[in-house]
Amino acid sequence: MKKVFVTGATGLLGANVILKLLKDGYSVIALVRQKSKYLGEENKNLMLVEGELMSDLSSYLTEVDCVIHIAAETNQNLIHYEEYRKINYSMTMHLFYESETYGVKRFLFVSSANTLGYGTKNAPGNEQEAQKYPFTHSLYAQSKLETENDLLENNNKMEIIILNPTFMIGAYDAKPSSGKLIFWVWKKKLVFYPKGGKNFVHAEDAARGVVKAMEKGKDGEKYLLANENLSYKQFFEKVNKITNQNPFMIPIPNILLNILGWKGDVLRKLKIKTNLNTPNMKAFQIYNYYSNQKSVEELDIQYQPIDTAIEEAIQYFKTKKRGISK
Repeated sequence: MKKVFVTGATGLLGANVILKLLKDGYSVIALVRQKSKYLGEENKNLMLVEGELMSDLSSYLTEVDCVIHIAAETNQNLIHYEEYRKINYSMTMHLFYESETYGVKRFLFVSSANTLGYGTKNAPGNEQEAQKYPFTHSLYAQSKLETENDLLENNNKMEIIILNPTFMIGAYDAKPSSGKLIFWVWKKKLVFYPKGGKNFVHAEDAARGVVKAMEKGKDGEKYLLANENLSYKQFFEKVNKITNQNPFMIPIPNILLNILGWKGDVLRKLKIKTNLNTPNMKAFQIYNYYSNQKSVEELDIQYQPIDTAIEEAIQYFKTKKRGISK
């Protein structure tokens, strides 16, 4: 039985990856800050380890075949690049070198689609496209890209595979994280939507892609885990249909988003944390579209409709009462 070490086990993708690994018969060691925050069930093939990425993990990495590194700093309100770099770069490289020292064969790094260049509906971005604005000015995306580059430059003893998931929707979104986009429209009578769009993928499919990449991905390659390119209006309409609601929908003028971005830039200069900044507001205005052709052909992934992901996320939120206001 192959042994896999996973970080980020309490997040949306991490929880789904662990469920998929256990279902496929792998032995899993999962690094968590608190065992109580793990969302899955107990399993004889799962060991939860409380610790930090900078901890001495040597005793858990011996005889491990693959490390799947998902944990990351994803908050959008941090002010300084070093706050992202400390976790997304430095801690990743620490885990990478420790894994290399103890003979791990494969290292999978879960990055972001926003380190790659997006495209249009008719010509979506792919793994060969260079990163584009506004993500060239996103501190989070930059920290991920720096890590990708250094990992690929130092893959002398281990095989390195980079996964670039797009916007994930699905069950086990405890915070919620990306599921907040559902709450933007769910149970609302009036909905304001940005004019741009992005690529959406079922979290379960992204998890399947991670496991498939571990099994058959090529050393030194990047794989977009992506599915449906939708405008925000189209995504919200799907949520409306699934939840049987019909709110009045109003587009947000781009100039208003620009003003909010400028306001956030000023607040950040005053050392005030906020999700508002020019790159984030510009991201709402573009069509951030990607292709899944490479992952379909090389990893043999069959993607589910995003409607299924929305339905499962909503059912999960209802069951767990995550973020649902009375």
